[in-house]
Amino acid sequence: MREILDYCAGGVQRDVSAGAFVVHEGHTTGHLYVLIEGRLEVIKGDTVVAAITEPGAVLGEMSVLLDQPHTATVRAASQSVIYEINDAASFLRQQPAVAILIARMLAQRLNVANTYLADLKRQYGGHGNHLAMVGDILQSMINLSPTQVSPGSDRQSDPRM
Repeated sequence: MREILDYCAGGVQRDVSAGAFVVHEGHTTGHLYVLIEGRLEVIKGDTVVAAITEPGAVLGEMSVLLDQPHTATVRAASQSVIYEINDAASFLRQQPAVAILIARMLAQRLNVANTYLADLKRQYGGHGNHLAMVGDILQSMINLSPTQVSPGSDRQSDPRM
């Protein structure tokens, strides 16, 4: 994703101290963030689910593209530098190459998730336990229209399931 850095050159750079928050789950900013250097943590609820260290990594894209609040909190795990793109929707319209790069990144994430879920279905589909519902999840992902996006969690179930 380093390619994205070329499109952000000249943008607003922000220094983020270790422990400082970039985005908060449930809040809406309309901003995109691009990691220049450092280490960020993605936190869902109170669980760290990922570490981001690759320069050019994009944050906030799901919130911008779905026009919904952020789905996770992002906190600096070390001193970091990011680009902050305030009007992300306009930026993506003006930089369609960035939109394509983000679409590829999201497609890659979806491919990994689908592959993982298909493997779980293969392993546990006939066991009658909670992992047997993976087939229902895969089916609902395929038939999901953009206006129906309503991610669930262990605290809020998705009514389509």
